[in-house]
Amino acid sequence: MRKDVTRRAILDAALAEFLEHGYVAAGMDRIAARAGVSKVTVYAHFADKRTLFEAVFTGAIAAAEHAGSAFVEALAESDDLPRDLRTFAREHVATVTAPHLVQLRRMLIGEAGRFPELARAWHRAAPERGHARLAAAITRLTERGLLRASDPLLAAQHLNYLILSIPLNEAMFAVRESHPEADLHRWADEAARVFLAAYGR
Repeated sequence: MRKDVTRRAILDAALAEFLEHGYVAAGMDRIAARAGVSKVTVYAHFADKRTLFEAVFTGAIAAAEHAGSAFVEALAESDDLPRDLRTFAREHVATVTAPHLVQLRRMLIGEAGRFPELARAWHRAAPERGHARLAAAITRLTERGLLRASDPLLAAQHLNYLILSIPLNEAMFAVRESHPEADLHRWADEAARVFLAAYGR
């Protein structure tokens, strides 16, 4: 148990260090200090900085896969699709544009040449599997007669980018680091409305 707590503390410290300094400038000494452990302890858990960086992003990828899955599953059995689609859209945009996730996304794009497998894993976990889960919900809603989607995967991709295109692009290019909740809700609600106009029965 103590070992797990120490590992978690090191990962949390490493995440903060990488976000603040980037991969190249991040220091193992500072990570150890942030975690409240010795550098020897850090190396006992992670062989080197590269291994630690990969572990940080593996955790972020797992979190990205899990985020929002409950809302997608609930959406498939909705008895009020406009309401539940708005709820999903609001949750989705708030999760994906969270400042720390935007920073992680920026960092991984910058380090994609050094860590191509991590970049591919992020894409598989976030967009690809997220679209697949959403497509399954859209298939179910089409079977139930609530949507008309001949290509559920394409419909899922349309919905995703209707929700995210404006706020995520602004966040990625630091036009705004974060958005007021009212703006996020407006984008989410309009995305749901436009999607239903195109795919609703």
